[in-house]
Amino acid sequence: MTTPSAKDRVLIAAIGDEDTITGLLLAGIGNIDNKQKKNFLVVDSKTQVSTIEAAFQDFTERKDIAILLINQHLAEKIRPTVDRYEQAFPALLEIPSKDHPYDPSKDSILKRVQKLFGDT
Repeated sequence: MTTPSAKDRVLIAAIGDEDTITGLLLAGIGNIDNKQKKNFLVVDSKTQVSTIEAAFQDFTERKDIAILLINQHLAEKIRPTVDRYEQAFPALLEIPSKDHPYDPSKDSILKRVQKLFGDT
């Protein structure tokens, strides 16, 4: 079996609230494979943190995902896991939601970049 390369990573995955995921699905990122495995997770007030964590682990281990988008307020719920993630692929991007604006001080990737450039 061959090792997957960047060209095999063709999907964008997303973990977000209903409005965010709906918009992304309307933009065409949705995919359900032949094993009924989705590339997105809709999170609401009843979603357990362990479910968010499991989806994050699954999406970051999949070899067909190039980018993982996660609402920043949901990334906060699993911040230790997000902060430990250091792989190049899938690229991890924290995004705002309708009800939760983006806060650069909480973005783990931005913090890492600032640390590299000595801007902390």
